[in-house]
Amino acid sequence: MNIVFMGTPDFAVPTLEMLIKEQHHILAVVTQPDKPKGRGNKETMSPVKEMALKHELPVLQPVKIKGDELFCKHIESLNPDIIIVVAFGQILPPSILAIPKYGCINIHGSLLPKYRGAAPIQWSIINGDVLTGVTIMYMDPGMDTGDMLLKREIPITKEDTYLSLHDKMKHVGAEALKEAFPMITGGGVMRQKQNDAESTYAPMISKTLGEIDWSKSSYVIDALIRGLNPWPTGYTYYKGEMMKIWKASPIESSSKMLPGSIIRVDKGGIVVQTGEESLLIQEIQMPNKKRMPVSEYIKGNPMCEGTMLGI
Repeated sequence: MNIVFMGTPDFAVPTLEMLIKEQHHILAVVTQPDKPKGRGNKETMSPVKEMALKHELPVLQPVKIKGDELFCKHIESLNPDIIIVVAFGQILPPSILAIPKYGCINIHGSLLPKYRGAAPIQWSIINGDVLTGVTIMYMDPGMDTGDMLLKREIPITKEDTYLSLHDKMKHVGAEALKEAFPMITGGGVMRQKQNDAESTYAPMISKTLGEIDWSKSSYVIDALIRGLNPWPTGYTYYKGEMMKIWKASPIESSSKMLPGSIIRVDKGGIVVQTGEESLLIQEIQMPNKKRMPVSEYIKGNPMCEGTMLGI
């Protein structure tokens, strides 16, 4: 099949690899422009571009597709049978959506219509869900509102972080698309419309979302920390300095202290009173320091019981 592939981050790489392995004819790979990264602001390619160049595939990097008539005409001239989109990072205009005879197909990181939007993986963890998955869907002008073709479920464990769930999902998504190809070439007769009444939205993640409200339950706080790992991370304040929390666990114990109070500190971690039960903080990062287990940090930085976090 003649394919134009659109994707940018690591999440999209397994799908591109699958298409190459299945010997589809990839006419072009479209990805976001190179961006400065790191201390030296060195121009860095997207993971998808790196994979495309490794396999000597033509790469296109439009700054903004919407309104770019030359780009649209170029894609039209390629005459793709299908456009595959995986975490590309730009909304496709109707002029692009109308080009391929089999449509534009997207791999979305949720069981639609739940979690339409930019951050479905993070919000599924933050909200305490025990099940998520991927949806192979037809794209339309709306935000993840197109007809669904295939779903694959993925359980969310109590240990899953955004990164671990992301890494599971990117491979499941590639395999699901491979499975869906006969359905697509068969005319999409199994496609289903989404029930808009059941839809929820997964907005973009911001740094401020990570600030911990200690009046919440330990389970809610733990889910927030895991859902924001590795970015932007959950955080609180200890003696006025930001403390990033990389790993924690809810524990079924409590005290009469106010939420946010340190109950005890030992090699196992920092036990903090929450609005419901308590939280064991096991791995932290203080300003200008590397992340480390609490057991290592307290060797040179003793922490006192009764200290309030969050101030």
